[in-house]
Amino acid sequence: MKFIVDAQLPKTLSEFLKYKGFDAIHTLDLPAKNETHDKEIVDFATLENRIVITKDIDFLASFLIISQPQKLILVRTGNITNTLLINLFSKNLNLIIDLLEQSNLVEISSTQIVEHK
Repeated sequence: MKFIVDAQLPKTLSEFLKYKGFDAIHTLDLPAKNETHDKEIVDFATLENRIVITKDIDFLASFLIISQPQKLILVRTGNITNTLLINLFSKNLNLIIDLLEQSNLVEISSTQIVEHK
């Protein structure tokens, strides 16, 4: 699986996913860095078959209205430390991957992970 981590989330999340063997980049790796517009992120994700990981509710609206990005992980944890975020992904990574194989939208909060079909 390939991921792109949006600007509101730390670069350490993409680094963690790389460490786990995934192809992951952060918006900081793009030419416009964290100033990259949502549409450009969606276009890039579509072109490279990447799953967008974001806190930005605008991506959810786009996903629901026009099915773009094709796959989305919506992080709904509120403000938590980077360490807690990485621990949340680490603890639940196998489940997240399994859900993404069946669904195009996975929502992650501090207390639950929900698959939307």
